[in-house]
Amino acid sequence: MRNLLLPVLIFCISAAFAQDITISGKVTDAETKEPLPFASVWVKGETIGTITNAQGDFDFHIPATLNQKTLVISMLGYRSYEATISAIHADEPLLVALESSSMLLNEVIVRDSLTGGDILQRALARIEQNYPMEPFLMEGFYRDIKKVGGTYISLLEAAVEIYDENYKKPRNQHKLREGVRLLEVRKSLGYENKFTSFFDQDNLLEDLLLHNTIRYRQIEDREEMYAVMKRDRDSYYNGNEIYIISYSGEYLLKIFVEKSDYSIIHLEFEITGSDDIPGRKKNMSSRFTGIKKTIDFKRIEGRMYLNYISVTSKVDWYDTKTNEVKFNTELFQQLLINHVTPHTDEEISSVEKMSNYGLQYQQGSYNKKFWSKYNVIKDTPLDQKIVHDLEREGPLDKQFEKN
Repeated sequence: MRNLLLPVLIFCISAAFAQDITISGKVTDAETKEPLPFASVWVKGETIGTITNAQGDFDFHIPATLNQKTLVISMLGYRSYEATISAIHADEPLLVALESSSMLLNEVIVRDSLTGGDILQRALARIEQNYPMEPFLMEGFYRDIKKVGGTYISLLEAAVEIYDENYKKPRNQHKLREGVRLLEVRKSLGYENKFTSFFDQDNLLEDLLLHNTIRYRQIEDREEMYAVMKRDRDSYYNGNEIYIISYSGEYLLKIFVEKSDYSIIHLEFEITGSDDIPGRKKNMSSRFTGIKKTIDFKRIEGRMYLNYISVTSKVDWYDTKTNEVKFNTELFQQLLINHVTPHTDEEISSVEKMSNYGLQYQQGSYNKKFWSKYNVIKDTPLDQKIVHDLEREGPLDKQFEKN
């Protein structure tokens, strides 16, 4: 009996002391020393990851069971960094300087004569080959920040699970296909601000998911579109050569496509100025002045899954009588996917799905312990301006607890 109990006891003690590993670090350009924002930080062969913030900083919480796995940090146009997790000192910041892959690309002789339009046409035709066509579940971190006239007025963050059946072309590009379950929500007191009504009161996370240009086939599949796409200098990512194609006209569009299978791995879109009038409130009319979007994908088991998406939208508000601009509003949204389960049998039932009204009305009590170990996009020094503006109502932790 003693011999049987000893291994069990050792196992229980080991399990009790097996805590998550947290790696904190900074990623910079080896030559310029400038920080690299939105670099991917992940575990090779696994489906968990995070990204660096605008200052190149990150905190990455990793299960202790992955101690012998390899940490990978990758960025478009740079050679990837790799190191065994157990060899990284968790009590010291990890400083990673990525080398540009431009020298490697100078050795590559371009033999093909593909145009930007050729590349885009092949990429769009192969979406169902390159993206998941079986049900999958993603776990993610959502954040939205609202700004009025240069002052930040509110912050909302949510931990979510997102279920999708596949990347088949939807019949309706404006109807959400994914099912979303809210795990945790926390928000500042600014949601009671008088200016909140000047922002869309619908479900902003639902709106953000509908910005997935690839999932919802928002690039026009027609000859006129192919004709205007320009081919830029090729680049490098994760050890693979990639095409870069772009368009600059009434809007800016840049698409990064992997050469091996024509999968779209990254997309950037920006438009400034618009005659659209999205709404009227309190004797005020509004016009969009700009939208900027970034979408990034990560390869898992041979298919491309969403890695992160960010959208910034700006609106000017006018006095309806004088047509004078009174103030402007800005909405910044981010979604980081920090874990993916391909080929899942777990669906999100209609009872569990988030409602289509604002997330600020769909939360329980603030769970501080949960957030302390959840993979979020790390705060930046720039965010201290956000914190300073928001904490006029008191410390954010206290605000979260009150909401």
